[in-house]
Amino acid sequence: METSTHRGHRMPRSERRAQLLEAAQAVFVQRGYHAAAMDDIAEHAGVSKPVLYQHFPGKLELYLALLDSHCETLERLVREALAVPTEDNEERVAATFRAYFDFVAQDGAAFRMVFESDLTSEPQVRSRLDSVELACAEAIADVIRADSGIPDEQALILGAGLAGLAQITARHWLAAETGISREDASGLATALAWRGLGSLPLVGGERSEAARG
Repeated sequence: METSTHRGHRMPRSERRAQLLEAAQAVFVQRGYHAAAMDDIAEHAGVSKPVLYQHFPGKLELYLALLDSHCETLERLVREALAVPTEDNEERVAATFRAYFDFVAQDGAAFRMVFESDLTSEPQVRSRLDSVELACAEAIADVIRADSGIPDEQALILGAGLAGLAQITARHWLAAETGISREDASGLATALAWRGLGSLPLVGGERSEAARG
């Protein structure tokens, strides 16, 4: 199925939807949700408002569609990092931190809608943010629990702490513009986290080299 604009250009529906989401992302990041208007988004996309409303009944639906996409991206990056084929848990921690740094460095400042949303009081937004935060913490906790043998709730506390440290340091690195490379900044945060995680007992009572040293 195709949709048309007031300029007569026709585009497949899926491509038009992607174009509108891209335009909405730019407007939301530039102006914030409350200051953005559907008129602004339609103008940025180069379409008429009726075309925009064919795909999204309102501004909140646009925002939620973007938020869903960004939350899915973050969770995927974290799960892929944890699935790195290695027996070296320090490398898993490093890969997890790189996932957060990569996410905040993406074009379009998608991270702002996940970590700095100005709609946190909106229940549909809050539930999505809570869900992705928990999903990432649980994914990390699963690996910690499997390797250390500690109880579920303890592992989840550590997973939440690691996820929080990763996203805060990544956002600080991006905002501070210190000239430190992404790799070096991620490496510093990894070293901080690993000094703590590396001290956890492994299954069977052994400890990591980092803890013994």
